[in-house]
Amino acid sequence: VEFWADPEATAATLPSGLSPDPKSNGHALMMFLDWQFTAQCDELLDPARYQYREAFVLLDAMYRDTPVMWCPYIYVDNDAALARGWTQGFPKKMGSIFQTRTFAAASPAAAPIVPGGRFGASLSAHGQRLAEACITLRKPVENGLSLLRRPTVLLRYFPRLAAGYRDKPAVNELAMSITDNLTVADAWVGEGELNIPDAQGEELHALAPRRIESGFRYSLSYSVTDLKILEDHTRK
Repeated sequence: VEFWADPEATAATLPSGLSPDPKSNGHALMMFLDWQFTAQCDELLDPARYQYREAFVLLDAMYRDTPVMWCPYIYVDNDAALARGWTQGFPKKMGSIFQTRTFAAASPAAAPIVPGGRFGASLSAHGQRLAEACITLRKPVENGLSLLRRPTVLLRYFPRLAAGYRDKPAVNELAMSITDNLTVADAWVGEGELNIPDAQGEELHALAPRRIESGFRYSLSYSVTDLKILEDHTRK
């Protein structure tokens, strides 16, 4: 779901090295994904470990003169994905994520990808509902890659617990995600709905929508083989 949040709230999440985009501060995406992962050892054949679901927010920002997206909050339901995300710089937390699936066999529950088709999604954590979304499809998108027009910037931050070093993290790097072989297929656009209620002990609700722009559904694939370090604050 594409939406606009409180510009002050979105700017408050930005780390050192990023600044608000003067043209689109407050512009955001919330994405719900149903992933299958594999690497060199046929991990896709072990779906119990390497299928997972994820929900996260991306915000418009600037890295110097480059428009980027920043990920302040992300939830996942799989520990392998959690650990890999921390390595990349995604601030992943455990959550419960569900979304409507579509199926080839026609039925009332198959969620066809047609004009008027509807898809729902939800995010919960620690016994609280954190987000609910619904989209209604209207038409295909000719260029699905236009949905991901900005690179994503992340913060790799690993603190120390040793006395005397707690304000000197072992790793503090601003990094850009490198996505090889990025493919978007069967992209559709339509109306979006998004509710992010107040939740005790969470921060996501600070980005509750003020205005909904649109809703999307698409299939996505890419490879992760590199990470570009933009700034290394560990050495400062």
